[in-house]
Amino acid sequence: MKSINVCKATENGIKDLRRKMEKLLEDENGKFYQDNIVKFGIPEEYVKKAFSEEALADAARSGKATFHLALKNRHEILGFAQVIEPDPSTAELDRIVVFPEYERMGIGTKLLKRAIAHQKKKGVKTIIVRAGRDEAHARAFYEKNGFKKVKEEVLKSPWGTKIPLVVYRFQLTST
Repeated sequence: MKSINVCKATENGIKDLRRKMEKLLEDENGKFYQDNIVKFGIPEEYVKKAFSEEALADAARSGKATFHLALKNRHEILGFAQVIEPDPSTAELDRIVVFPEYERMGIGTKLLKRAIAHQKKKGVKTIIVRAGRDEAHARAFYEKNGFKKVKEEVLKSPWGTKIPLVVYRFQLTST
């Protein structure tokens, strides 16, 4: 797939992303819904609120979050990465999502590289990512791309479920 471009999302891009995710979330038996909602026991009302256009736009407008979109032919969204910036020296890769029909095409790697380059340009020193302890594919992806395991933890989700995670760090500059 040669015509893939990864760019920082504009306000219109975030609206398009929301519409794409809304369609995918309608199919409760679909891979996207199963992999991102059912697997973690996320209640439907939480999903609707977290992925609402308002929540995504507010996160981007706050200056504390950046969205990168993988686009085919400049308009079809194939996936996205969201980076949260809690402080000027640290960023957290909150999520990389490649939509099911585009998985295993190198799009996740392109999104990751773009997110890392953007944070490096901003002067961030460290990028943190959390992956589910049982998500072997995600963990292998981060390890293959230079992230080092820091620790394991159990996170209590906003909906009350305990989620076992592995925390990884990617060092952009020496500390």
